[in-house]
Amino acid sequence: MKKSLVLAMAMALGVTASAYAANPFSDVPAGHWAYDSVAELAAAGVVDGYADGTFGGDKLMTRYEMAQIVAKAMANGANVDKLAAEFADELDNLGVRVANLEKKADNVKITGQVRARYVSSEAGDDYADLRTRLWVKGQVNDNWSYTGMLQNVQELDNNKGDDETELKRAYLEGRLGGLDVVAGRYNEVTSTGNVLDVDADGVKVSYGKDVRVFGLAAKAVDGVTYADKVAGKSEARLYVAGVESQIGVFDVYANYFKGEDLVVASDAGKKEVYNVGLSFDVAKNLNLGYEYMWGDKEYRNDVSKDGYVVSLAYKGAGEEVGSYGLHATYFDQPVNAFIKATTDAEQFTKDGGYEGFGVGMDYTLAKNITLEVNYYDTEAKVGNQDDQLIYSALLFNF
Repeated sequence: MKKSLVLAMAMALGVTASAYAANPFSDVPAGHWAYDSVAELAAAGVVDGYADGTFGGDKLMTRYEMAQIVAKAMANGANVDKLAAEFADELDNLGVRVANLEKKADNVKITGQVRARYVSSEAGDDYADLRTRLWVKGQVNDNWSYTGMLQNVQELDNNKGDDETELKRAYLEGRLGGLDVVAGRYNEVTSTGNVLDVDADGVKVSYGKDVRVFGLAAKAVDGVTYADKVAGKSEARLYVAGVESQIGVFDVYANYFKGEDLVVASDAGKKEVYNVGLSFDVAKNLNLGYEYMWGDKEYRNDVSKDGYVVSLAYKGAGEEVGSYGLHATYFDQPVNAFIKATTDAEQFTKDGGYEGFGVGMDYTLAKNITLEVNYYDTEAKVGNQDDQLIYSALLFNF
């Protein structure tokens, strides 16, 4: 069937566009008998030309090309029941192709976050930076997915141009039999993160639902506390095992940590740490948590081997504009009792650890924009150093 006949058919189906639509095809000049029809159908998205910009009205159409026109006419609300029946197989194949294309497009999702941060310290260690993260998540199949994250950090308080873009995360996540598996470079935050929050290359395996147990073996990759700063030493090796569950109103957990080739205060060595903790709602939207940790006193003989963290949190910033959260934490953490903590108050790690308190809030300013502000007042476990630190950040999620 020639395209010239298709024009008459499509116009009869009532598929129209603006009468003033411009004709996009070079071989249908003004004055051609089909000029207006071609222009209207092209504007309505019913007919397409060729890559060279021509319409090719004298060419024979394949059944598949005709099925494409019928499908577009149907999308425009035209009554094409007889044509739909005639080209049922082609339309079915076309639908499958479109569905497959949409499914593949859904397989990969890209999200991101920009964080503008400023930290002010009484000790004078002020800094500002702009961190950009892009996440790519691809669905391998129903059970497995891949996540990658690119990160760029720009130091705003210097002009050295030393910012760089890194592949900070690259890992597979899925189920193997009855086990949940994470393998690759990922961020390991065990329980609260008060003992361990680190980017690591490794494998983590978990099992269970009501009572969940896990184990991991990894190599730490995010640095300054670890042995990549010591000549001849490899990155720190990490081994963790733990269990978590809910008992009545309590969320409880217990973990064992072992680190090798750790570096704190220029001393490389091994460290073993244990922790137990629980949290529960003391009132609506108000959660209280307590964590006790202890370690190998021989690592640092000048500080105690055990510590604790108490936390209180109210609500939390969510997607709704105006939503907010408040939190307060008290730390008593000698260096024997943690490996790399998640808090921004850990500036006295090399001075035997730290103790003190922190308070803060997070607030949703606008859709996908959150403000975080934290204040810390801490002192070193060894020596007479103390510090007050204000942490502020704007997060833009997309």
